[in-house]
Amino acid sequence: MSAKKVNKIGVLTSGGDAPGMNAAIRAVVRTSIHHGLEVFGIMRGYNGMVDDDIFQMDSRSVANIIQRGGTILKTARSKEFFEPEGRKKAYENLKKRGIDGLVIIGGDGSFRGAQKFSNEFDIPCIGLPGTIDKDIAGSDFTIGFDTAVNTAIDAIDKIRDTMDAHDRLFLVEVMGRDAGYIALHSGIATGAENILIPESRTDIEALIYNLTEKEKRKKLVNLVVVAEGDEFGGANELGKVLKERLPQADIRVCILGHIQRGGSPSGLDRLIASHMGYHAVEALVAGRRNEMIGIVNNAVHYTPLDKAIKEKQNIGEEWMKIVKILAS
Repeated sequence: MSAKKVNKIGVLTSGGDAPGMNAAIRAVVRTSIHHGLEVFGIMRGYNGMVDDDIFQMDSRSVANIIQRGGTILKTARSKEFFEPEGRKKAYENLKKRGIDGLVIIGGDGSFRGAQKFSNEFDIPCIGLPGTIDKDIAGSDFTIGFDTAVNTAIDAIDKIRDTMDAHDRLFLVEVMGRDAGYIALHSGIATGAENILIPESRTDIEALIYNLTEKEKRKKLVNLVVVAEGDEFGGANELGKVLKERLPQADIRVCILGHIQRGGSPSGLDRLIASHMGYHAVEALVAGRRNEMIGIVNNAVHYTPLDKAIKEKQNIGEEWMKIVKILAS
């Protein structure tokens, strides 16, 4: 398919919300206006496209939002869009407004929908990685990851105070269904004795031995950071086993949950979201299509959507070696 000149751009946020999405929306809107393009906000992800919940945006639409968490466009997961009839309705709603380019801010599920839609109706799509999990290949950071990690660090630092006061073993569960980056980064940054992630097998016997040895050395304050997607079943399941096997230990479980999704985005998230949003529009204007905008080594990096969908960020063995050495 030949590149077509884009005149009207639609922008949506899809999947789980992530701090910094508003900064990305702002950048898309204002860069579009700079190029003399009309820009439309699509509410509630692909649901809004199907339900015709679409409105034109201007510079005032995105005033005073860069510091806000969540997304002013709302977000949802749309079952209807993943049916041919739903996508046809979505296309008709875009067509009647003349929208001929899309910026999708979301994760791999959102990109999968964009790829299918673009192939069916010849509308170029550019993806921005908006997910706190940092589980998409092609970018050193994803929008929302840094804020989520800092939120987890702040909470764990507070938990450490009460751990120390009571000589407790705390199991703190952070988000990360399929990826352990939040657990890894927040765990290292808070001095966790153990970090359990989906990418590596949990050896429960080794963990119990490790904690037992620390108990013998009178190290009674221990922190284990657990990604929710860890194969052992998360912090609650791990807690049940440890309470049975370590009856002398004072064990507490804390699940941080959706607190990690909210809050004002960090400076880094505002910067990368703004950078990506700007380049998403520049890419559409240049005739690019079906690519994800990432940041690699502080430079803009383009990854085909199908590759971004299939590949995941890999956690190197060196990181786990660092965890083991620093927690000894």
